[in-house]
Amino acid sequence: MANNTYTTIDENGVYNNFAKEPQMYVDENVNTGFTKYAEMMNGRFAMIGFVSLLLTEALSGHSFISLLLGQ
Repeated sequence: MANNTYTTIDENGVYNNFAKEPQMYVDENVNTGFTKYAEMMNGRFAMIGFVSLLLTEALSGHSFISLLLGQ
């Protein structure tokens, strides 16, 4: 088991436990914006939403606009 803390004793003989700082690093990969994965997931969610809209209209017998307006 790794020791993630270190212990010091102050001038009064009291133990002080401090956590070790994690090693810092810079991630070179940028995963924001119009990435291939983000666009693929956006397309999939759009397809699920469109099919859900069609099923709602087919099962209720009303258009989506009339469902929104409460008619």
